[in-house]
Amino acid sequence: MGMQLRVFLTPEEDRTLRELQRATTVPQRVKDRAQVMRMNARGDYVEMIAAFFNWHVEMVRKTLHRWQAGGLGGLWEAPGRGKRRRWQEADMVYIEQVLQVDERTYTSPQLAEKLEQERRIHLSPDYLRQVLKKRG
Repeated sequence: MGMQLRVFLTPEEDRTLRELQRATTVPQRVKDRAQVMRMNARGDYVEMIAAFFNWHVEMVRKTLHRWQAGGLGGLWEAPGRGKRRRWQEADMVYIEQVLQVDERTYTSPQLAEKLEQERRIHLSPDYLRQVLKKRG
């Protein structure tokens, strides 16, 4: 089995992790990582924790190392995951103003073309429609 990777929690850290597990606004991955920390501090082996979560053993070890390196902040995802947006909030505000001020109606291809010509932002009409729909 090798040497056991083990973390020790203060009562305050344990309480914080317990509250984090119960929070409704925290992503499930973070809740799982908090539970991993508490299980490890309780004395459970890495292999047992991995079996409980149906994770690979290395994932549990990685979580424990992230805690040791970054503390509570190590439980969250690193910034920069996913594709970066090509547009800014000001671009959508501009499109909304165009829709309110102009008396004509626009289709999404026309709005995408206007955005390309005036703001040098290339978005597909479908994606622009999705963004505007999410904004209401």
